[in-house]
Amino acid sequence: MAALSDVVVGPFDLASRIDEALAVQALAFGLTDEEIAVRRHIVYRHMLQPGAWALGAQTGSGRLVGFVYGMPNDRRHWWSTVVEPYLRRADIDHWLDDSFVITELHVHPDFQGRGIGRSLITSITDAVHQPRSILSALDIESPARGLYRRLGYRDLALQVHFPSAPSPYAVMGAPLPLLRGN
Repeated sequence: MAALSDVVVGPFDLASRIDEALAVQALAFGLTDEEIAVRRHIVYRHMLQPGAWALGAQTGSGRLVGFVYGMPNDRRHWWSTVVEPYLRRADIDHWLDDSFVITELHVHPDFQGRGIGRSLITSITDAVHQPRSILSALDIESPARGLYRRLGYRDLALQVHFPSAPSPYAVMGAPLPLLRGN
């Protein structure tokens, strides 16, 4: 477990605290009630996948202020089937093999900028056996994308369009372990 002043990052039973996690995600990502309901089912399904697990960031009182979860990539998963053609065009679809996918990473807006997101993503990727990690993020310049770049992620595909997502995404990948430093 990593302590960040009054916040501790450690193992987290996402399925039993899904409403708390989705409340953080809704604030961090601007989700509607309808989107939260859809994501609840997706998260439950993901957590049943082999190798899926989560970490949470909690205050001393047990308040959840951030979480991350992921799983080993499987080309048969929906996300991978959407991303594969974009990576194949650049002849880099091998990134989908033997990779750990960061499925979601969110920090409550009141707690952003404290290193919690960095601690969550480095802690989860430090514990996996895959040689690389992949993720998708909104294809805009944002603090999250800046963090991912500082950790060693690079853009693999831009302007990736997921069905039902109004905005395009970037797919990023990094060798593991992630970089440390600023």
